[in-house]
Amino acid sequence: MKALKTRRVARALSWLALLALFGCGGSGPSYPYAREPDPRRSEYVIGVADTLRVRIWRYAELNTDVQVRPDGTITMPLVGDIAAAQHTPSELKREITDRLTAFIKTDESMVAVEVATINSYTVTVTGNVTRPGVMQSSRYLSVGEAITLAGGPNPFANPDQAMIVRTRKSGRVVHIPIRYDLIMQGKAREQDIMLLRGDLVHVP
Repeated sequence: MKALKTRRVARALSWLALLALFGCGGSGPSYPYAREPDPRRSEYVIGVADTLRVRIWRYAELNTDVQVRPDGTITMPLVGDIAAAQHTPSELKREITDRLTAFIKTDESMVAVEVATINSYTVTVTGNVTRPGVMQSSRYLSVGEAITLAGGPNPFANPDQAMIVRTRKSGRVVHIPIRYDLIMQGKAREQDIMLLRGDLVHVP
């Protein structure tokens, strides 16, 4: 009898934990969404397949329009191969300037690096959506936009139990609960966070 009571208490606690996570009303899950990074607030990080425009003032022959190769590098006149992926345009500008000083008199004011075309930003939407798969975009997407691009939840979906699977820079994987149903109702806007490159959105 005592064991049965213990199991009932444990089951009740489990249900309470689930309710606290996913919510049962209009507020949604209890999660510190504001702590998640917003990529729009930081300088863009170059990725593989992005197209870059490099300009060297007074040295038009060094100007380059180039795509980042699968190994993350680009090739420039004089300096050769340079690692570009996982660097910001500002970091790449400094590296190009340092390399060029071995050949010509230059400084950072003479070098301009611009991301001409974003091709590396992709997120994946899986589960019970109309068109699951990899979504590519030339701009950052919110979780709501990504699910919408995937055609939205299908009739078998549980949009109130969606989640983002995100890998931190440290390699740790986190699961961020999302009430997509509330987002579509114009509620829980704090949950409609911007997705990072490589995020996976799952709608069970």
